[in-house]
Amino acid sequence: MTTVREVTFELFRKHGMTTMFGNPGSTELPMLAEFPDDFRYVLGLQEAVAVGMADGYAQASGRAAHVNLHTAPGVGNAMGALFNAQANHSPLLVTADSRSARTSRCRRTSPNRDAIRVVDPFAKWSYEPPRAQDVPHALARAIHAASIAPKGPAFVSLPMDDWNGGGSGG
Repeated sequence: MTTVREVTFELFRKHGMTTMFGNPGSTELPMLAEFPDDFRYVLGLQEAVAVGMADGYAQASGRAAHVNLHTAPGVGNAMGALFNAQANHSPLLVTADSRSARTSRCRRTSPNRDAIRVVDPFAKWSYEPPRAQDVPHALARAIHAASIAPKGPAFVSLPMDDWNGGGSGG
């Protein structure tokens, strides 16, 4: 069975998005496990720095760049840089791994109860896929949204348990 992770990395390849920026934490481990050799991960020591690097990369390359943030606190740390990316009309795919209400056994430990609402002021589109197999399509839609005029950040909240689920293709 093809996993969401495998389908997602193939989607990124098709879009020329083999450089990823971020400041990873424990929720990113399923995505980063066995990271593909043809991809590059650019580590930022704080989320605003990671978004700033992705913003500059998107402006210089002329195409969408991917930045992955660490859950709700990471998204909060990145808000100023997301404001700048929006003002710069930078095509960014912004993702944050999460323990959503649908994947968390204990709601009190879910750091992203309303993950997609946090970025609303600065994202053209934001979404959390309801099922693992919807992740590749959501990412493809976000890449498209970020890349069309006026360009700007698009956000997808990715429940950490979805990476090893079955993917439907993007």
